[in-house]
Amino acid sequence: MHLPTIFRTVGFLLMLFSLTMFLPLLVSLIYQDGAGDSFVLSGAITFGIGAAIYLPLRRQRKDLRTRDGFLITALFWTVLGLFGAIPLLLSEQPSLSVTDAIFESISGLTTTGATVITGLDQLPPSMLFYRQLLQWMGGIGIIVIAIAILPMLGIGGMQLYRAETPGPVKDSKLTPRITQTAKTLFLIYLSLTTVCAVSYWLAGMTVFNAICHAFSTVAIGGFSTHDASMGYYADNPAILIIACTFMIIAGINFALHFGAFRNASISQYRRDPECWFYLSYLFFASIAVSLLLYFHHYYDFSDSFLYGVFQVISITTTTGFATTDFSTWPSLLPHLLLTFAFLGGCAGSTGGGIKMIRALLLAKQGFRELQQLIHPNAVIPLKLGNRSVSNRVIVAVWSFLSVYIMTFFMLIMALMLTGLDFISAYSAVAASLNNLGPGLGTVAAHFGDINDVAKWILCLAMLLGRLEVFTLLVLLTPAFWRR
Repeated sequence: MHLPTIFRTVGFLLMLFSLTMFLPLLVSLIYQDGAGDSFVLSGAITFGIGAAIYLPLRRQRKDLRTRDGFLITALFWTVLGLFGAIPLLLSEQPSLSVTDAIFESISGLTTTGATVITGLDQLPPSMLFYRQLLQWMGGIGIIVIAIAILPMLGIGGMQLYRAETPGPVKDSKLTPRITQTAKTLFLIYLSLTTVCAVSYWLAGMTVFNAICHAFSTVAIGGFSTHDASMGYYADNPAILIIACTFMIIAGINFALHFGAFRNASISQYRRDPECWFYLSYLFFASIAVSLLLYFHHYYDFSDSFLYGVFQVISITTTTGFATTDFSTWPSLLPHLLLTFAFLGGCAGSTGGGIKMIRALLLAKQGFRELQQLIHPNAVIPLKLGNRSVSNRVIVAVWSFLSVYIMTFFMLIMALMLTGLDFISAYSAVAASLNNLGPGLGTVAAHFGDINDVAKWILCLAMLLGRLEVFTLLVLLTPAFWRR
């Protein structure tokens, strides 16, 4: 393991991250909200520590291998999550403890969207902008790592993109081709954000709110500048429709967006089984929830479909926007929606959850097992589109799912030990591990009322969910650290 090169990379990341403080500082100067000093000081601290790590190691240049990739991927969110909390901690508004500031920062960077802050409508504009910016930066980080690095690291199910994914995925080194891949992905990501912001503005949002909500929409983050979230715009269906459109787009594998951009063709979307499964799932789930809302007489027909479709897309893609408190919806609907979040978006998207590709593979594997029971001597290949899927990939997916479920229940028990009731603990872990945001029970509105120990556990859950569980857990194994 090349620790000097790894720490050099972390130092450079911190220096780069410090530069992002200039954007909320500019917003503070424009609005004269008095929060500028916290960004100046935060930027200086982050840059200084980053430079202190980077400069002594700046000549350390070695090819990074698989184990180095795991460590850098884990450090990316852990370290930046900690340093991202500094402006929130130094600012007078909101007045946050160390635990709350770190929770909010990690929630933003992992694009979870769970918040401990209330009174968002009264916060300084620069702080609101900074929270949204954290999610936007986390979103592009997720895409680059998921598209360019995780396939090579062999994270269950992601190996499917080895041959098709742009970037260095066919050898065992992280090569400079990542740079070109990252540039193109960033251009696509920035273009989607710009179009989303302009659309929001044309639909009636202010310029500031349009930019902020575009950040969290494309990142599938869910932070808002209002306590009511998208419910603030509930009387403007155009805004909700725009949000749905861009949440769906952001939930699609960015490797497909990359291919469409490179080839100037949408044929990849038509040929991709995961994309079709994802869109079909959203369609049928939206119809089911909308009809349940209508037949329970909770809304009239048009509102049932508008709010039902919006909430299904928001929860399934793990964005976490809300038009209303869905925990008060009738019957099984709140728990059904929370269950949708486990599937999440497509692999290589900004979404959380186990990913649609894994759910599709498990469904196909289950169907194949039924066929095998009927024809025990038959050789039945498992295919995804026109391509056969190796048993190694299926084993990796099952391994991922089993570890994911075990981690989920262990975190629930840990939260219940801190004093939370089962519904609150279950939904808080589901919301954090799936990078969703809103939960049920005590955490339906926000996470500010739970104890500090529970918040630290949920910070771990958010990181585990964002890092596909294995990427973080592998660091805890003795074998990882052996030469």
